[in-house]
Amino acid sequence: MLLWLLNHFSTFTLAVVTVGGTVVVAVAGSVLLRRRYPSLARGEHNDMVGVTLGMFGAIYGIILAFVIVTLWTQLESTQTVVATEATDVSLIARDAAAFPPPVRARLDAALGDYVHAVVEQQWPRMRAGQPSYDATAGRLQSVYDVLQTYEPKATREQVFYEQAVDHVNDVASQRRARLTMAEQQLPPLLQVLAFGGATVLIPLTFLYGMRKLRIQILFAASVAALIGFSLLLVFVLDRPFAGELSVSPAPYRQGALAPYWTKSVPSSASGRAEPTATCRRQAGPCP
Repeated sequence: MLLWLLNHFSTFTLAVVTVGGTVVVAVAGSVLLRRRYPSLARGEHNDMVGVTLGMFGAIYGIILAFVIVTLWTQLESTQTVVATEATDVSLIARDAAAFPPPVRARLDAALGDYVHAVVEQQWPRMRAGQPSYDATAGRLQSVYDVLQTYEPKATREQVFYEQAVDHVNDVASQRRARLTMAEQQLPPLLQVLAFGGATVLIPLTFLYGMRKLRIQILFAASVAALIGFSLLLVFVLDRPFAGELSVSPAPYRQGALAPYWTKSVPSSASGRAEPTATCRRQAGPCP
């Protein structure tokens, strides 16, 4: 359900619903409780409520800060993993320039198949929270097959061959890290603390009485807005590959990998030229 909301609604819409809904609930609850118990306006229990509100607010603030920092760090780490994997693939493509034309063509085709599979097949799965190791395993194995069947002869070829093998191993490592991060989410206990704490802290503001209703509404709305915005951050940062703030597959389309999206790449399996995603989306025939 949460993934569906992230993938089908903009961050602005989610902000309006989350923050606005929290403020509306807080204001409505404060007004209704004040009307039900008019004595609250005299602030007879403000000392006790103030201490409790301050203690709960401090604990809840620490928890939210920890959760948000953790999720933001996770998002940055995921971006680094994606950029590193794309960089390693591009380095393999550059190393292939030192190989004989037939080997270079096969390796180029295998790399093109891999980057297309990552963006077109794996990325939608990761957005849905259901990454599949098999979606790109065969394409990466094709890259290994090309290098394993090639025996470099010249010293120059040997140097670039060793570098290419190292980069392929790095791609495999970063790929596994990326898929693992796509499955991660906030542990259930932290979810309970983050979202359940709001259901405790916001009602406490109802009990803090003030003589003027406008001041009490402003107080309750301010606390609710801060909590609602914090929960929005937890919500949108929890899944690094879902929503508008998600990690982008752009690194697989840039630099040395850009030609794989602007030209036909020979298929490593059949040896025939297959149209790229750009061509498939065009109305006319591919060049």
